[in-house]
Amino acid sequence: MQSTPSYLWSTEDLLGQGATASVYKARNKKSGELVAVKVFNNASYLRPQEVQMREFEMLRKLNHKNIVKLFAVEETGSSKQKVLVMEYCSSGSLLNVLEEPANAFGLAESEFLIVLQCVVAGMNHLRENGVVHRDIKPGNIMRLVGEDGRSIYKLTDFGAARELEDDEKFVSVYGTEEYLHPDVYERAVLRKPQQKAFGVTVDLWSIGVTFYHAATGSLPFVPFGGPRRNKEIMYKITTEKPPGAIAGIQRQENGSIEWSYELPITCRLSAGLKDQLIPILANILEVDQEKCWGFDQFFAGTNDILHRIVVDVFSLQQASSHRIYIHSYNTTTMFLDAVFKQTNIVPHHQEYFFEGHLYELDPNLQARHFCRTTESSPLTLLSTSEQPEDVVGVQYRDPALDFPKLVPRVDVVADCSAAKSAVGAAHQTLRVGQALRRGRELLARGLHWVIGNLRTECSRILEQRRGAHSVLACLQLTEGRTHVLCEAVPAGGRAPAGLDVLRTRLRRVDEELSQCSRSIFDFQGALDGILAELAKDGQQVHEDKSIQQIECCLEKMQVIYKQFKRARTCLRLGYNEEQIHKLDKLNLGSLARRVLSIFQNGCVQQYQEALALHSSRMRKVCEIKKHLKRLSNRISSCSVEMMECQDCLQGALDRLLQTENWDLAAAPPAPSPVPLSQARQEMVLGMQELLEQMRSVTCDLQLNNSIIERLGGAAPTPSV
Repeated sequence: MQSTPSYLWSTEDLLGQGATASVYKARNKKSGELVAVKVFNNASYLRPQEVQMREFEMLRKLNHKNIVKLFAVEETGSSKQKVLVMEYCSSGSLLNVLEEPANAFGLAESEFLIVLQCVVAGMNHLRENGVVHRDIKPGNIMRLVGEDGRSIYKLTDFGAARELEDDEKFVSVYGTEEYLHPDVYERAVLRKPQQKAFGVTVDLWSIGVTFYHAATGSLPFVPFGGPRRNKEIMYKITTEKPPGAIAGIQRQENGSIEWSYELPITCRLSAGLKDQLIPILANILEVDQEKCWGFDQFFAGTNDILHRIVVDVFSLQQASSHRIYIHSYNTTTMFLDAVFKQTNIVPHHQEYFFEGHLYELDPNLQARHFCRTTESSPLTLLSTSEQPEDVVGVQYRDPALDFPKLVPRVDVVADCSAAKSAVGAAHQTLRVGQALRRGRELLARGLHWVIGNLRTECSRILEQRRGAHSVLACLQLTEGRTHVLCEAVPAGGRAPAGLDVLRTRLRRVDEELSQCSRSIFDFQGALDGILAELAKDGQQVHEDKSIQQIECCLEKMQVIYKQFKRARTCLRLGYNEEQIHKLDKLNLGSLARRVLSIFQNGCVQQYQEALALHSSRMRKVCEIKKHLKRLSNRISSCSVEMMECQDCLQGALDRLLQTENWDLAAAPPAPSPVPLSQARQEMVLGMQELLEQMRSVTCDLQLNNSIIERLGGAAPTPSV
């Protein structure tokens, strides 16, 4: 045990160790509060006095929630060594988080954004105080969990920090080599004499490497054999990096370097966030300090990301998920453009559904007023283009490529590393499997909503057709009576030829409306059939246990990995322990193969079958949607035709009245010195009644057309 006047700790409670100090978990002697104490070793006292005091002074100066707090500076009772008493972060460092097998391919998007926010806020406080850290890396970013369950990250280890304004330079070298700016690396690691001075932007290079590591689980610049084994190639990669490249890997000894301008497909960040992050990484991972962004540009770029909101979108025809990063004050117009950039679906062909309903977005609506979406409850996008959309589906790298080969020979260090890689690959396989299952669910749900909307459209068009047919019946009745009256006129003796044409037109309208009804009923039957198939598919998804089976295998693999971690601490395994170790390794390999088998034969096969069925169903649904629109237009055309027929009837009646010199519309005929015959009186009354009926038909036509327009029918018909 060691202690200061106020704090007590055991040397077994080691939290971390560096070149000049060790950090332990300690307790306040009075309150029992947990703290971290940084105890400096003898090597630290070989440094100049001002260097020794610099960290104390820095921490006293800094006060921010994303920087580890300094509580006190005390001395141990025996050796009088200086001890920094600091805030204890119970969840280790960001490096500890990244070393967890679950994060072998980087942090989840939500956690990465927290890291981004915390590091940016902490660095902003450093720059406000004119401090350059000079040793930014995941191991110097501590983590604790807040009361809300969210992570809080804090910068720590200011042993290399110093005060430096933006336009000042320094020549001393500090830092951890994988995260060093190439100019610093050249002198500090390669020991090459050079007269370069370094500015505050060297911290930006370290931040870029750290962010890349957090996003992908790997370092961006890796020579064959690793950064520590091939230092000259490491320097070559970082100094010869082309503009815009954010990573470079040498996969074979003396081989060429593969440059990357994108984050890898295994990265867990969405394409929307990648698009925002990559330009920042490209501009801070710039070897030329004159071309590298300054902190003002860095803070502007990162805060632009952090102040955006996310809208989740699922493109139904493409079967692809998207996250749209947009400012809350941006309008629908900008949102549609952002969706177009990711999906290639032009704004005027974008139609959205949310929670089962058509979701209409006003062009001027601000994004802050959009519905709240999640990955599992996104806006569902339907393309209204007549050109079919290519199915994209879930994009992923084959997990089989990430599982390591397990060799029979016992090597506790290599076996532990292989077990960690296997567990990490299993976690990635599970995530991809879950994404495939979620994709199937979103496909079925979205198609169900679209079909529901089309069924409503069928009902609307049927109602439109019923209204048109009722008007047609009135017109046919009126036409028949007009025909009879015309034949009864003594001067004519028969109906005008125009009425025969009119009768033919009305018969054609009748046939057209009947055909529309039959088509709608056929479409309703087809839609009901797809719904029945979707219900059956949903039951199969519910009964599918692939994800649970992978989770079970993963749990067993994690137990073996923990045993291998314990074995790694032993210098040598006993005979029995070694036999158990071999059996565990065999079991680990068997479990890994089982995970891949379940993934390929369960998750992937079922997803591909679902995609194939979905493509066929979407073609049917889109075809029905197109035909329903045409049917609605045809019924509207029938209404126009009936309006014209009504005008023809009115004209025929007017001509008949002119023939008889009757102005029935204005007033009853004047008394005649010669009494009208009984037949003529009946004809007059019939014509008067017919005119009233014509007026009624006109009103019905107008009402029907207004209903058609209100229900979303085609272009408005001419006024009567």
